[in-house]
Amino acid sequence: MVEAVYILCGLTSLACTVLLLRGYRRTRARLLLWSGLCFVALAVSNVILFVDLVLFPGRDLAVWRSASALVGIGTLLYGLIWDSA
Repeated sequence: MVEAVYILCGLTSLACTVLLLRGYRRTRARLLLWSGLCFVALAVSNVILFVDLVLFPGRDLAVWRSASALVGIGTLLYGLIWDSA
């Protein structure tokens, strides 16, 4: 059951990524680009979570998960602060 939750979280992040980037392609609103790139990194973080806890439970990939989430949030933060002008 836990595996299904991890997979659904990853698929949800991937769906958000696709929808945001598709919206950016249609409207060229830069906030959609930064949000889409953030969700790319969050989807990668969810995939790493699944790999870490389900496929290789003996390995600790917490640093990689946190790093990908940090890259995603940093990307969104950059877009919100520096590209809003």
